[in-house]
Amino acid sequence: MIFVDGLECSKFDREIFTELRAGGLGCVTVTCGYWGDAVESMDALAHWRELERDNADLIGVARTAADIERIAAEGRTAILLGFQNTAFLSGRIGFVELFADLGVRVGQLTYNIQNDVGASCYEEVDPGLTRFGRQVVAEMNRVGMLVDLAHVGMRTARDAIEHSAVPVAVSHANPASLVPHRRNVTDDVLKALAARGGVVGLTGYRNLSGEYAHSIGAWASMVARTVDLVGTAHVGIGTDLGRKVVFEDLQWMRKGRWSRTPQYGAGSAGNPGKQPPLDWFPDTSAFPAMAAALRAEGFGAADTEALMGGNWLRVYREVLPAGDRTARAEGGAA
Repeated sequence: MIFVDGLECSKFDREIFTELRAGGLGCVTVTCGYWGDAVESMDALAHWRELERDNADLIGVARTAADIERIAAEGRTAILLGFQNTAFLSGRIGFVELFADLGVRVGQLTYNIQNDVGASCYEEVDPGLTRFGRQVVAEMNRVGMLVDLAHVGMRTARDAIEHSAVPVAVSHANPASLVPHRRNVTDDVLKALAARGGVVGLTGYRNLSGEYAHSIGAWASMVARTVDLVGTAHVGIGTDLGRKVVFEDLQWMRKGRWSRTPQYGAGSAGNPGKQPPLDWFPDTSAFPAMAAALRAEGFGAADTEALMGGNWLRVYREVLPAGDRTARAEGGAA
């Protein structure tokens, strides 16, 4: 069984990499940025190269599904590089391929405000995927970059699902029918996502999980209810874990450079701060306990394996490049 976390936004260091290994994480998608332009985003990727060099005994950056399986088999955690916005493109369609060549494998279309690709979930009106957005989705398909619809408005999300030639994902959210929240996803969008082979990564984040965050058993029951909605093959985990993230980091995530007024993201004026860790999920070392909770909920061994990471791996095999793009460009790998 390979455990996969579809999205984390932690401030990674060796201590956190050690926690990943303690939890047996085979693969984690990391957040390289939210609002940064192309140069700032390249700075973030350069930082990840340093992290990989300094912690090569614990992690390795993966570019393909085969990389993920190889790195996990070596007793390390595979890192998928991703961004929670398409700001890294700086409005340039050619940058999709350039960032893919730098190793980026996941791109969330919007963050907490509308951009030149589409609308966020917090807009009062969602006009859908833009003309540029349709080209971005097609280019991400071509170069092997997973389209992520977390934080995306529902019409924009439906457009992206319909326009994408390969499965897409919602990396970290829950069904809005279980926990009404603008960051969660409506049943019709989740069913459309599943019909095209995608995966939703369920989160235990308090603001998005409500009563299902109260215990590990309650969280497992949310998994079961989501499976009833879209099927076992289309549900995974996306913790949205923010280890070592402090309130100032939340302010940057929520406001970036675009707002002088308070922005609360998934929080609220009455609940603006960083949420305390869950008693049953303080960090990723609790992943084995999550698998045990799914078994206790009634899932068999094969379904538990799929929910804990197998479904993500299936999507990665379908979407990520079959080989290293850089090697192919240089005439290496076939």
